[in-house]
Amino acid sequence: MRTLSKRFAIIGLIALAAVSTGVTAQAAAPGCRVDYGVPSQWPGGFTANVTVTNLGDPINGWQLVWSYTAGQAVTSAWNATITQSGGQVTAVDAGHNAVLATGATASFGFNASWNNSSNPAPASFALNGTVCTGTVPSPTPTQSPSPSPSPSQSPSPSPSPSPTSIPAGAKQVEDLDRGLISVRSGSANLVSWRLLGTETSATTFNVYRGGTRVATVSNSTNYLDTAAADASYTVRAVVNGAEQAASPASLRFTGGNYLDVPIQPPGGGTTPSGEAYTYAANDASVGDLDGDGDYEFVLKWDPSNAKDNSQSGYTGNVYMDAYTLTGTRLWRINLGRNIRAGAHYTQFQVYDYDGDGDAEVAMKTADGTTSGTGQVIGSSTADHRNSSGYVLAGPEFLTMFDGRTGAVLSTVNYVPVRGTVSSWGDSYGNRVDRFLAGTAYLDGQRPSLIMARGYYTRSVIAAWDFRNGALTQRWVFDSNVSGSQYTGQGAHSLSIADLDNDGRDEVAYGAMAVNDNGAPLWTTGLGHGDALHVGDFNTGRAGLEVFMPSENTGGPDSWMAAGQTGQILWSQSGCSCDNGRGVAADVYAGSAGAEAWSAADTVLRSSTGGSLGREPSSINFLAWWDGDPVRELVDATRVDKYGTSGDTRLLTASGVHSNNGTKSTPSLSGDILGDWREEVIWPTTANTALRIYATTSVTDRKIHTLAHDPMYRVAIAWQNTAYNQPPHPSFFIGDGMATPAKPNVYVR
Repeated sequence: MRTLSKRFAIIGLIALAAVSTGVTAQAAAPGCRVDYGVPSQWPGGFTANVTVTNLGDPINGWQLVWSYTAGQAVTSAWNATITQSGGQVTAVDAGHNAVLATGATASFGFNASWNNSSNPAPASFALNGTVCTGTVPSPTPTQSPSPSPSPSQSPSPSPSPSPTSIPAGAKQVEDLDRGLISVRSGSANLVSWRLLGTETSATTFNVYRGGTRVATVSNSTNYLDTAAADASYTVRAVVNGAEQAASPASLRFTGGNYLDVPIQPPGGGTTPSGEAYTYAANDASVGDLDGDGDYEFVLKWDPSNAKDNSQSGYTGNVYMDAYTLTGTRLWRINLGRNIRAGAHYTQFQVYDYDGDGDAEVAMKTADGTTSGTGQVIGSSTADHRNSSGYVLAGPEFLTMFDGRTGAVLSTVNYVPVRGTVSSWGDSYGNRVDRFLAGTAYLDGQRPSLIMARGYYTRSVIAAWDFRNGALTQRWVFDSNVSGSQYTGQGAHSLSIADLDNDGRDEVAYGAMAVNDNGAPLWTTGLGHGDALHVGDFNTGRAGLEVFMPSENTGGPDSWMAAGQTGQILWSQSGCSCDNGRGVAADVYAGSAGAEAWSAADTVLRSSTGGSLGREPSSINFLAWWDGDPVRELVDATRVDKYGTSGDTRLLTASGVHSNNGTKSTPSLSGDILGDWREEVIWPTTANTALRIYATTSVTDRKIHTLAHDPMYRVAIAWQNTAYNQPPHPSFFIGDGMATPAKPNVYVR
């Protein structure tokens, strides 16, 4: 059956008042946008998505009215209550999406029938009785200006700053500096730096050792200086023949190919059952916490008695630290006794959500969580742990913390509430506390926070905006509302990508995907899995692909699907088992596009599913490490290069440990410094430093920093989620790759 796709943009006016349906609405300055889209259509029916963006003052309660002229009839809806009388349709907020701050949105969707001859979009919309006009009118002389706040009132926060001119379709990214590093390589120094996403590929660079220019580089963003011992470097971009300002001085990897960032382990403790525990550095993320153009680390400390959700027992508290690249600790957050420790409990996101130039840190909190400035969230004395160590009672919160200080910026109730524990798949607390998190450009321009709960049975995903100092809910997807076909399709990880190529991000949630407005996009129906990869894996077809190994013993062991539709492109069966690992990447230059492999298979698969022979020696993580664009294997504390007859060891890290048990993952891996190649960060054995390893190989490739590819950058943010997965960019990097386009991004 052929699927048709339409998208319409309709700009509307909002002037809110109380309405006869009982919705209470605050008076608000007019101004909003309404986007109406039809992502799928079939004979006799279609799915529509609607998003309302508030451009005026904050509002509380809304009602949207439109008319159909071709006999369309709404049959079911989500995230709104919809009634219809003849051709007139009325949608009322679902309660959880009633409050719209300035710049916030509410999204809903519905299924409807049609007469198969035409399906025109509504000609206009009215919100609370006011016809949409598409402009924000200036106050008339009869309107009174807003009064100044009284001395007892606090002025409203200033709106988040933005540039005066934003390129069409551009996404806001961090205003990074060059990330210049100097890595000792034998008797030489490999100097590398970022080509920023705001620059063209024609930009050249002058390299300075001290005050002496030693090279002009045009075909890459690295330079091997063979004429000096350890030294300090700067680079200057050359634009239209004019040399620009110098970069900050290089970060010097003086100990060889690694740099140690000192960290400070928390002191151990004893559980109520008398078990002693200590701490080890676990997952990390990065963000420009202080707005200086450099990344800082946010690090999670796990106690030695951290538990999988399936395991009973008390755990020690979870701590979150922030460190500069020189090891200065900026703050420490103690999540408290009511947050259990383990891979599935604390998924933390680090990103600049409000666009002010400083990254924030978001995570689930509870009674007794103490901020980096000593603020206590909820009750400081409450203890909601049961005798099995689970926390199945008490309030749950979502908190946005200040990246500079660790102070609380905004705390809201966590969505969804746990409700009845058994409704998530078991009665003892395993499935109810399976959490995932991510960051997504849901409006195509600014990042939103994604927080989720559940995947074995019910899956609920909540999207939040952080603007002007407050967390506001954007939408909620609930498999209980969207249909049984979305039950049990989640994974132990998620991915964020513009799956349908409309400029806005979707949430790839295992064997299903949720659209940018919270409506269901597709499901393969192939069930739960451990690993998930989304990228441009098949260069022979347009768009992104999704690769996933499956725990569904009644279906394929692994599969690759089209990102836009979920159509299965190929699958592999044979073991009917819990296939717990799988990876997709271009690790072999002898086959077009990327390859894929999994634990249940015995061979490496091409991007179209064909057998390529021996599979790689590991199935955990990845990094671009040497000078070519083919990706390398990361497992435990080593980096290997795939070969058809055997893998070649490129790095054996010493004095460090991997994390997360058999997953054997680093604290973080990604392009956080230097050129487009990736660094790998492991904690030292004594947990006194994060050791950053960087390549010593020269490359002739000139690629914009991957940190300015928004899909890759949000992958760095969600990498710590549950079963960590490596990041993938929005374009293909590998053998035979085309020259990547300049990123469509802007900075503050």
